[in-house]
Amino acid sequence: QAQLVESGGGQVQAGGSLRLSCTASERTFSNYAMGWFRRAPGKEREFVAAVSWSGGSTYYTDSVKGRFTISRDNAKNTVYLQMNSLKPEDTAVYYCAADKIFSAQAIATPSLSGDIDYWGEGALVTVSS
Repeated sequence: QAQLVESGGGQVQAGGSLRLSCTASERTFSNYAMGWFRRAPGKEREFVAAVSWSGGSTYYTDSVKGRFTISRDNAKNTVYLQMNSLKPEDTAVYYCAADKIFSAQAIATPSLSGDIDYWGEGALVTVSS
């Protein structure tokens, strides 16, 4: 069964940076739009960023624009989330996601997140003040 595996989580002080990676188990993921979501303690899961299969289109939630960058390397079956200027409110478990049909814009649509095909297990990011 196809899998997504996140790595790169950890603890960092406010203002610091981390890069998350999500590696897919199959090359077919290079044809899928992919994204990152997060779930903060006591809150619902929320969309963070999405990228088209080619990497040409990206979408971000407003709270991370200008600080986070999503990218992908299809030769490595990997999508990245570069997180700069981290804030304590960025503390969450970050999940990688992919869908066979959805565009990156669809992945960014809150009402459609429940229908996304693939999810990783999550990577914990803790930002201390």
